[in-house]
Amino acid sequence: MITDLFLAGIGTASTESVTAAEAVAAGWYGEEQCRQSELLSVSVAGATPAPDLAVAAARSALAHSGISAIEISAVFHTNVHPQGPDGWSAQHYINHNSVNQPVTSIEIHNGCVGFFSALDLACCYLMAAADRTSVLLTAADNFGTAAVDRWQASQLFVLADGGGAVVLSKRGGFARLLALGSASSPELEAHHRGSAPIFPPSLTVGAKLNFDERMAYANQLAVEGLLPSMGEFGAVLVHTVEQTLKESSLTMDTIDLVVHDGFGKGALHAIFLDALEVGSDRDIWEYTRTVGHAGPVDQIRGLEYAWKSGRISAGDKVLLVSGAPGMEAACAVLEITETCNATSADGFINR
Repeated sequence: MITDLFLAGIGTASTESVTAAEAVAAGWYGEEQCRQSELLSVSVAGATPAPDLAVAAARSALAHSGISAIEISAVFHTNVHPQGPDGWSAQHYINHNSVNQPVTSIEIHNGCVGFFSALDLACCYLMAAADRTSVLLTAADNFGTAAVDRWQASQLFVLADGGGAVVLSKRGGFARLLALGSASSPELEAHHRGSAPIFPPSLTVGAKLNFDERMAYANQLAVEGLLPSMGEFGAVLVHTVEQTLKESSLTMDTIDLVVHDGFGKGALHAIFLDALEVGSDRDIWEYTRTVGHAGPVDQIRGLEYAWKSGRISAGDKVLLVSGAPGMEAACAVLEITETCNATSADGFINR
């Protein structure tokens, strides 16, 4: 059970933007794909390394929190794509260039639900010892590498670059964490594996990321009765959300806003919003259609957008939700405790 843990600060890294129309004109993105997704643009970071995106976000989140570097008891970093030299520790680089403290620094890989996994572990870490007061959580990816065609990797989304950070604290903050939940359906892992061999890893032999090819192969096996259907993931998602809401003594009817992944419109509704019966008055599609899908960064920057834009204010209840290969569903329930204003958004909050 989670008690007295808060999001004290939140921050994101600045990126450029490429419009979907520009991508279509350049031949990167299909015109029909663009029409169906209804995406307007995606965030791109050029040659900025993912760890530097995390550092920029971390500095912003720390400034917003008003919590000093020496109060940070650990650094948790999550990502999807490789971060730098093989065998190197991106999480310690992020520590060094943000708080620079002699604390444990941990990298967490759990796909697009990596932020929830990091948040869950950070809660356990803080509650395990009375003298631990705050943890820095970061997420970042730059998909602009030869291993990825961001516009064609999947029909469900366009891969975007971004960096996000949150300071989780016992001291108070702009949002109280009410509950966390996650569940997996591991028999569905084959849908993202496809026919590819597990060894050697595809990136080491120059293969490009292509979810559509893998899932087409797996879907055919499902038709033949050799694999469970991906449609079964919907029940896992709904059950996870229902159980987490129950833990926080809430229902979907009492949720004011849902912060979700940056998928194309059809996929977003089919996988998340329709299953949870969320209408356009409670989603952040107006934002996510302008930035795309940045893996585990989505919920951080979606929450920051919602809070800073005034979509949510003190007293509102917010559901963060995502899904990842595995398949795994994860969510978090927050109560907003402070309405954003110029001081709280851009400067220090004195608590």
